[in-house]
Amino acid sequence: MNIFKQLLPSKLARTRVCTSYRASFSFFHFSSDASIQVHSQEQEVVIALGSNVGDRLNNFNEALSQMKKSGIEITRHACLYETEPAYVTDQPLFLNSAIRGITKLGPHELLSVLKKIEKEMGRTKGVRYGPRPIDLDILFYGKYRINSDILTVPHERIFERPFVMAPLVDLLGSEIDNDTVLCWHSFSKKGLFESWQELGGESLIGKDGLRRVLPVNDQLWDWSKRTSVMGILNMTPDSFSDGGKFDSVGSAISRVRTMISEGTDIIDLGAQSTHPMATKISVEEELDRLIPVLEKILELPEIEGKLLSIDTFYSEVASEAIKKGAHIINDVSGGKLDSDMFRVVANFDVPYITMHMRGDPSTMQNSENLKYDDVCKEVGDELYDRVRTAELCGVPAWRIILDPGIGFSKKTEDNLEILMGIKRIRSEIGRKSLGVSRAPLLIGPSRKRFLGEICRRPSAVERDPGTVAAVTCAVLGGANVVRVHNVGDNADAVKLCDSLLERVGRS
Repeated sequence: MNIFKQLLPSKLARTRVCTSYRASFSFFHFSSDASIQVHSQEQEVVIALGSNVGDRLNNFNEALSQMKKSGIEITRHACLYETEPAYVTDQPLFLNSAIRGITKLGPHELLSVLKKIEKEMGRTKGVRYGPRPIDLDILFYGKYRINSDILTVPHERIFERPFVMAPLVDLLGSEIDNDTVLCWHSFSKKGLFESWQELGGESLIGKDGLRRVLPVNDQLWDWSKRTSVMGILNMTPDSFSDGGKFDSVGSAISRVRTMISEGTDIIDLGAQSTHPMATKISVEEELDRLIPVLEKILELPEIEGKLLSIDTFYSEVASEAIKKGAHIINDVSGGKLDSDMFRVVANFDVPYITMHMRGDPSTMQNSENLKYDDVCKEVGDELYDRVRTAELCGVPAWRIILDPGIGFSKKTEDNLEILMGIKRIRSEIGRKSLGVSRAPLLIGPSRKRFLGEICRRPSAVERDPGTVAAVTCAVLGGANVVRVHNVGDNADAVKLCDSLLERVGRS
């Protein structure tokens, strides 16, 4: 891709960086019993993960937990991929991913730690390339090329394997963030991005046994296949659109049944108003509104196959709802209004929708929070900062869903820029993390004020036609989930958009 070619420094520059580093060390080729001292400084490493035996996702979680306990600080996660087996094809599908981390362990110490984790998790020698509960490989170790009796870095055959290259590229930004990454690019003759493109690059995703997936409710969701519709259920007396209509259990359940019949994929339950100048209620009051309805919804036979999302910025509400059976947390604050939110999401291993908002509902529309020089760039940068913080708190990128926050800290023209600029927002995030830029993206324009201003519809319930138009724009522009009040009309719009995208090939 041209953007990668433009952003990568010249081959000569890459060689100078790595050569100057090598000059101060002397163990690029050594035997396995050589003494290697790199403890004086931390090294940035890339470790690939694979599993196709047992509970694959749980195997990943356990391996990550063990790595953290063994002196590896995990700083970035790639996307999650379900892949067909290579070399030995008569075996179950694999899950593959990779992480970037920091460690003071020497390369052979790191190898020993990873082998110990594999053994403790039940891996045996078995058939080469055969089934295994966990496979942990060192792809890169600092700026070093290593070739010993037991360890080769970069990992052998790395550049011929799509199931390795896809997550590896996820861990990079389209811009080079440090000299170590510069060296990683130099390890491939043409650079990592060009090597990935030669394999097929993004055109491989969804084909040839390489699916990018998000784990939710014991399933793997491939969001590239079609757009998902999230139906809104507000259990608040003061919602801007339908306040007080569904604040009893009976009316809420009736609304859920209607949304299911109209084709919703996800039901988003909210018991706290977040419209401009909304009054914040307590955790206890939010739970009193939410839990009785959630419990009744889970008893419905027709809820089978549907996902339940909880719209909250309170970690205690998130925790209680997940314990009851909710599948997704939808946080309008991106973790800024409750410092414990990321820990809760990480502990429960649920998908997390992180939304862009400045301030809180009572301050988000003040003049300071509405200042943008370049709204798509700034929303992308600020969204990524929240994801980065979540990752460092243990929420892997493969569980993140992005929401640029239509109507939150945005003027009418800002909302229009976002609707037209979804790919631009992804591109801005991709400058720092290609993996995060490829996460599912949610757009929620439903019945919002900017539609009323443009269409001259002061009443929120009159804004459904405008919502359908906004949803159409968003889906054709790259949104993967749309959050709406009127499920039926928008589900039809989404189906048409998906059919159009299928004809031209989704990008």
